Amino acid sequence: MRPFAALYLWMIIAGVATTALSVALPLIVQRVVDGPVLHGDERGLLLLGLVALALGLVEALLIFIRRWVQANSALRMETAMRDDLYRHLQSLSVSFHDGWQSGQLLSRATSDLSVIRRFLSFGLIFLVLNTATAVVVVVLLFRLYWPLALVVTASAVPLFWFSQQFTRRYNAAARRMQDQQGDLATVAEESAGGIRLIKAFGRRDHMAERFTGYARQLHDTAVGKSRMVARTWAKFDAVPNATLAVVLVGGALAVARDRMTVGELVAFVSLQIMLIWPIDALGHIIANAQEAMTAADRFYEVIDTPPDIADRRGATPLEPTAVRGAVRFDNVRFAYPDAPTEVLRGVNLDVRPGETLAIAGVTGSGKSTLVSLVPRLIDADSGRVLIDGVDIRDVTLASLRTVVAVAFEEPILFSMSVRENLTLGRPDATDADIEEALDVVQADFVRDLPWGLATRVGEQGLSLSGGQRQRLALARAVLSRPKVLVLDDPLSALDVHTEALVERALTRVLAGTTAIIVVHRPSTVALADRVAFLRDGVIAGVGTHSELLATNRDYAAVLSATEVPA
Repeated sequence: MRPFAALYLWMIIAGVATTALSVALPLIVQRVVDGPVLHGDERGLLLLGLVALALGLVEALLIFIRRWVQANSALRMETAMRDDLYRHLQSLSVSFHDGWQSGQLLSRATSDLSVIRRFLSFGLIFLVLNTATAVVVVVLLFRLYWPLALVVTASAVPLFWFSQQFTRRYNAAARRMQDQQGDLATVAEESAGGIRLIKAFGRRDHMAERFTGYARQLHDTAVGKSRMVARTWAKFDAVPNATLAVVLVGGALAVARDRMTVGELVAFVSLQIMLIWPIDALGHIIANAQEAMTAADRFYEVIDTPPDIADRRGATPLEPTAVRGAVRFDNVRFAYPDAPTEVLRGVNLDVRPGETLAIAGVTGSGKSTLVSLVPRLIDADSGRVLIDGVDIRDVTLASLRTVVAVAFEEPILFSMSVRENLTLGRPDATDADIEEALDVVQADFVRDLPWGLATRVGEQGLSLSGGQRQRLALARAVLSRPKVLVLDDPLSALDVHTEALVERALTRVLAGTTAIIVVHRPSTVALADRVAFLRDGVIAGVGTHSELLATNRDYAAVLSATEVPA
């Protein structure tokens, strides 16, 4: 925070100096009118003119310095806040992201922080400087002629009333508009991501109408806000101008009765005119402040959310070379928020070091939930998951995720090169390591891409087929050389021929690696040394594929894709 504090200090110094020079100019004008002008002293008039010119040039320089510092410091602060928000989002659990619309998070990281930056670079500093200017000017007005100064001061009463009415209504409109911006961003993002589905079902017009509906809501709210600002600004503008008319008439009468000099009247009017801009800007500053407060509330809704999954106090790192890979689920229970029943209801299961264990069960039995516990994508509500006898919540997340690698059924690729996608879990991988991983998963297609490993795969990897994406995701998991490999039905998008090739290659890779594989097809079960059958949130049987087929008719029904008997 020290760089920001130093910048703001220079900004305040420049602002105060600028205000002092602005206030000094009307006083110089008073001296000119009551001195050289009144007495016809051309030399004195020239001297005071040069002083006024010099002060004006210095004021212009100080305004430049203040504006530059304002913009620089606000942009740096916006960047720091955006970085903090992104890092915090990365630390939050999967369940948090499942419960939030991506567009709402995006709007907080972009438009909301821009609103805060605009207030910091304009509204805040001008609020401080305009307040200081108003106080100094009113004091000087009282010194020049107190009856008219009372009139100017009294004009603050309707201004205060207008601002109170405006603030209450504008705050609600600002929050509504920022929420609607998030909703609109969500619709746009979902439409872009689901464009294939929209075209396949011929729902382009429907989605366009849906988008237009959200856009119309945002438009109406924005127009209402603008109308509210325009009305209030007009009121703020009318008050100082009406006051100025009273001052001109009253001042002229005071000069006629020798209660003020002409120079004092000119200085008084010049100082009062200096109040018009701060008062005119008051409506905009209040509106900007309300938007910034709403944006800050939305920002802190996210930043104040504590991570559900984090390192415990005293957590120690795992040493990858010392990990054998024994995995144990000890009476594990888990339920999703607001779910009527538990998904896992006391799972007990041991996976031996170097063993490949398949997890089978009907859809919704908790297979993916169970394997998600191993890399701590979620945490058990009760019970423990242990690696080599150590509770995984007692080791650091960073070290755990260097030991455990995951490949999901739905492959996730980023808008970056093939190489960058593959090396996410192992940035130091060599070309030879990458080639070996690609050979294992039969991803020869990479060599035929326009720029090979340097080819960008596009957002979500949609420039590739489903099978190609799945093979790259599997290669990424293999490349990290984990001690524990979690595969959530990683071969579902492969054709029969490619699946057979990948399975044979995986048999070599899995030798010496503890692997837990979620399976739905008998062909994938062939990779496993043993199979655990999950039913109704508990392990209903463990054994080889042949043993379970002979002893567990529910398992046989699942693997033969028939209905499980009640």
